[in-house]
Amino acid sequence: MRSLLAGLLLFVLFCPSPSAAEETPIQLALFEPVQIYDRDTSVRGIRLSLIYGYNHELRGLDLGLVNRTSGLTKGLQHGLVGVADSDFIGWQNNAINLTEESFLGLQSGAFNSAGDMEGLQWGLVNVTEHMAGLQVGFLNVTNTLEGLQIGLLNIARGKERFPVLPLVNWSF
Repeated sequence: MRSLLAGLLLFVLFCPSPSAAEETPIQLALFEPVQIYDRDTSVRGIRLSLIYGYNHELRGLDLGLVNRTSGLTKGLQHGLVGVADSDFIGWQNNAINLTEESFLGLQSGAFNSAGDMEGLQWGLVNVTEHMAGLQVGFLNVTNTLEGLQIGLLNIARGKERFPVLPLVNWSF
């Protein structure tokens, strides 16, 4: 009886659960699909994308040439192009940053784009649907603004008065 219980305990402790089987602490990708784990796997740790890496979610450090996630990204993403098809929380630091849905944190790069942005966008061109925070760049564009834009040309389409201003635009 004891060996049966011990065997059952070992099975429960060391058998991968469905959620654990879909998550890995490390991912290495040459280009998708030539990567250690497939695109439906989530990474909780470090992903290194030599050319193009694509996974479901990422929580941790994301380094590479082109980095893409289909689900939530939390952490630091650094490379040439960063694409989050869903939400992003943290720091997206690529030459080109694209977040389809909500963003909370800092986007820094030549081109930054987000759906609902809360935080700081710092780059040459910054674009959002809704901006709550600060945009600093040569061109800043948003549909609705709750914060400050600093740049050569600042556009807040939803403002009734002065939606386009040089140097500084605001709405509180």
